[in-house]
Amino acid sequence: MGLYIDSADLALVEELWPTGVFRGVTTNPTILSRAGLAQDDLPELYRSLRDLGVGSIYAQVLGTETAQMLASAQRLLELGPVTVKVPASAAGLAAASTLARDGVPILLTAVYHPVQAVLARDLGLAGVAPYVGRMTDAGRPGVEAVIQMQQAIGSEPTRILAASLRSADDVARLAAAGVPDFTLGEAVARAVVEDELTARAVADFESDARAAASR
Repeated sequence: MGLYIDSADLALVEELWPTGVFRGVTTNPTILSRAGLAQDDLPELYRSLRDLGVGSIYAQVLGTETAQMLASAQRLLELGPVTVKVPASAAGLAAASTLARDGVPILLTAVYHPVQAVLARDLGLAGVAPYVGRMTDAGRPGVEAVIQMQQAIGSEPTRILAASLRSADDVARLAAAGVPDFTLGEAVARAVVEDELTARAVADFESDARAAASR
């Protein structure tokens, strides 16, 4: 299972990265905006993440037309090794197929239907990012749809990177169904590494140790 931090908040990444459980960091224009950043801030963020030892960084193209996305992708590739995120629109599919033919690692993102995952596989893309929670919010069975994707495409060469996850329970259920990769926002990332019952057990251990030492 590959876990990623879905955030452009450098302080959060600095806090979570030392746990050793995350493989990389994923961003998009919305995530950048939430961190008070714009696309022009990506070079500095990229350098900071590299300095932390983050080996796998995802950045998303801008634009609604294929030519715009291709131009944006070239600017992203100038940062260094990066997986380029491209939205699963018709224009995005055209850009993704062109970039993939040139050997660029592509993640098809903003995916809401299993058939989009099949398209990503058939185009030979590196990954596909279904928005689990947003599918559920829209009245679609998010977790079940991603399980269908996994059954339809397997994990090679196109790996599912589940996004928009609302709980550690969703991660566990999808992992049990064979979904290989997950990108986690702050709340779910913390829930994965900081279970409240584990924290309570640690506090009990310390309390019991102090009590024993004082006898």
